[in-house]
Amino acid sequence: YTQWFKEKENKMNIKNIIKLNTGGQWITSPAAEEQIFCREMFSQEHIEIKEMVYNFAENKILPKINEIEKLDEKLSKSIMKEMGELGLIGVDTPEQYGGSSLDKITACIVTEGIGWGGSASFGCTFGVQTGIGSLGIVFFGTAEQKEKYLPKLVSGNSLAAYGLTEPSAGSDALSAKTTAVLSDDEKYYILNGEKQFISNGGWADIYTILAQVDGNKFSGFIVEKDTEGFSIGPEEKKMGMKGSSTTSLKFTNAKIPVENLLYDVGKGATIAFNALNIGRYKLGAASVGGSKQAIKQTLKYAIERKQFGQSIAKFDSIIGKIADITIKTYSADTMLYRTVGMIQNAIDELDQNDSEYYIKMGQAMERFAVEASMAKIFGSETSSMVVDNCLQIFGGYGFIEGYPMAMAYRDDRINQIWEGTNEINRAIVTGYMMKKVLMEEISLRGMLKNLGDFLSKDINENRDLFSNEKHAINGAKMLSVLIFQEALFAFGQDLKHEQQLSEALADIFTLIFTSESVVSRVQQEQSPNSNTSMATDIALIHVSESMLDIIKLSTKSLNYIFAGSTPKNILESVKKLKDILTLNTDTITKKRSLGNFMLDQQDYPF
Repeated sequence: YTQWFKEKENKMNIKNIIKLNTGGQWITSPAAEEQIFCREMFSQEHIEIKEMVYNFAENKILPKINEIEKLDEKLSKSIMKEMGELGLIGVDTPEQYGGSSLDKITACIVTEGIGWGGSASFGCTFGVQTGIGSLGIVFFGTAEQKEKYLPKLVSGNSLAAYGLTEPSAGSDALSAKTTAVLSDDEKYYILNGEKQFISNGGWADIYTILAQVDGNKFSGFIVEKDTEGFSIGPEEKKMGMKGSSTTSLKFTNAKIPVENLLYDVGKGATIAFNALNIGRYKLGAASVGGSKQAIKQTLKYAIERKQFGQSIAKFDSIIGKIADITIKTYSADTMLYRTVGMIQNAIDELDQNDSEYYIKMGQAMERFAVEASMAKIFGSETSSMVVDNCLQIFGGYGFIEGYPMAMAYRDDRINQIWEGTNEINRAIVTGYMMKKVLMEEISLRGMLKNLGDFLSKDINENRDLFSNEKHAINGAKMLSVLIFQEALFAFGQDLKHEQQLSEALADIFTLIFTSESVVSRVQQEQSPNSNTSMATDIALIHVSESMLDIIKLSTKSLNYIFAGSTPKNILESVKKLKDILTLNTDTITKKRSLGNFMLDQQDYPF
């Protein structure tokens, strides 16, 4: 399988996609005019890998979720080794160190497939191994460090962990108090401090640890399990993810060889944030895979469960819930792969022979930090909504541990907290958008000077299937830019401290991005089949409901910016924009058709 991966490597590409040089630029471009990457554009190789990892998850993970949940270290490690033999761990790792060095799309496909396995606990173990636990070494390790550690990690013979969080430093990661001091003989860094909530903490062999050198130089280190002065705390008693290892780590004059310094002194933030950017969109992928499995199991239950003399699948309320979870999952899937496609395009422009290739890859990915954070927010909140509705459809049985939704419900809650809380990620979305405006990568004034022409535009010209929806999305872009500009006028760079307003803006941006994404995806797929027809309804429903949410968020934002007294000229423009955003879509009828279609499929077919 490893050789098979290598042979396919050069064939995987996503050419012919219109490229945006940096994240956030879609806010000022016409809606759904660019071609986006989505799963209908998977290459044959992508499809084959997807089938392989889904089959592996179905046969090797799903039947063992209850055993995994018992914190069975031996079992989880054995599954990891099987994945290593299949080449599924080393997708992001260079070939010379045992990996397959495939594209970021493949990495998301694999992560999504593991989510399909239904064990969030194993998904956590795997996610740390292939993400934050090893990517610091892939990106910033010396040749010697890569040679020493990566083959062990790629094979699954060693497990990785990542130590950033501390008892007093969570979201404020750079305030970490773990210290590192160079020894007098300059052969070691002496680490002292404690890390908390470390996934894979009790099972790992190799740790990436962040510490302050000389008190204020945030830096990364590779720490081996048997290091003198390094100890591991007891397993945490958690609400969910009970089958994954989570411990504290303690350093008491731990001696770390100087050659285990990762990257340079003071470059710890670069290590941390590059790993987190990747972790964020991969969490979105895991959430999508898990949501699809939950939908499949819920469809089966709804058909089999009888109440009042008939299957509960016949009840309109249940049909509506099934439609809702399908729409949300489809939207999360779409914006995830659009995001990864944008990132991969930027990476494709780099020279793989450049000695700083991986450093530049990190810089390229950082340009899309907005979209990575949105994928994390929307993905985690999608799986939360899906699991909640699935549990509701299971009724009382959903609350019983012997049925699948109780575990899923407990496991899912952490997704809105780790990889940066969703509050922090919303701050990142608005903060990066603000930065791009201030650096003139995005021009708000340039867009708003066309507001008058936009409001007088006749959309009856050149109509297509989504004319009203695209006009509404363009209106939402105008409205968001108008609000954003007024917020910047009112608060300047202090806008980042206006957290409730900042979160509202982030949600508006995310709703615009997802709406545009689903319209783009559906209009690119013109096959005359039932899936395409249902996907069209998904797009129509999602856009209609998203626009109503944007209207509410915009009202809330303007009332705060202008203290409840919005100037008349702005109010008039806003009213016209809200009229454009209000679509006359019969969402109930469309949801009824979609829900019945899903029940007929008894699976997630998109």
